[in-house]
Amino acid sequence: MPDPINLAASAPYYLAALLFGYLLGSIPFGLLLTRLAGLGDVRSIGSGNIGATNVLRTGRKDIAAATLVADALKGTAAVLLAAQFGVATGVIAGVGALIGHCYPIWLKFKGGKGVATFLGVVAGMTWPHALLFAATWLATAALFRISSLAALVAALVVVIAAFIPAPPFGSPAFAEVALVMVALIFWKHRENIGRLRRGEESRIGSKASASAPPSEPSGGQS
Repeated sequence: MPDPINLAASAPYYLAALLFGYLLGSIPFGLLLTRLAGLGDVRSIGSGNIGATNVLRTGRKDIAAATLVADALKGTAAVLLAAQFGVATGVIAGVGALIGHCYPIWLKFKGGKGVATFLGVVAGMTWPHALLFAATWLATAALFRISSLAALVAALVVVIAAFIPAPPFGSPAFAEVALVMVALIFWKHRENIGRLRRGEESRIGSKASASAPPSEPSGGQS
C-alpha cells in the first residue's frame, strides 16, 4: 500500500505540475508550423481550427503530420517529465497539458479540441490504451470518413476499456482520469456532435469542408 498523500505538503508540487503541463500544452503548434512554412494564419481557412485536420486543408500533408505529432508529444512530454517527481504529478501535468491545448492563454483561451494531445497524454500514462485509441480512430475513420466521429468513438472506447477489470486495459485509477479528459473532449466537440446528429458533419477529404469559411476562428481540431 502506498503511503497516504499529505495534501498540504504536496499541493505546491501538484499546482506546479498543473501549470507546467498547461504551459506546455498551450503551445499552438498548428499555428506556428503553418506560419513558419509560409502558409499564413491557418485560422483563416477551412474550419478556422489550429489542429492537424484543418492544417491538412492547406494542402501540406507534411505540416499536418508535424502538427499532429507535435500536439501529441507535448502531452506525452508533460506526463513523462513531471512523473520524475511522482506518478500523481505526471498525471496532473498531463491533464494540465490537455487543458492548455484546449484553452491556451496565448490565443485568448480559444484553442484546439484536444484529440492529439489526449492521445499523447494517454501514451505517457499507459501505452496499451494509446494503441487502442489509435486503432479505434483508424477503423472508425476508415469506415465513416468523419474525423470528429472517429475521435469521439476512440475516446469513449478507451474509457470503457479502462473500466473493464481485465488486462491489459483494465485500470480503475486511469479510468477516472480518462473520464475527466474525455468529458472535456466531448464538450469541445459539442458543435461537431450537433452536426453529426443533423448529418451535416464534413467528411475527411471533403472539398466542401476545405473551402468553407471559418466557423470557429480560433478553434482547433486536434
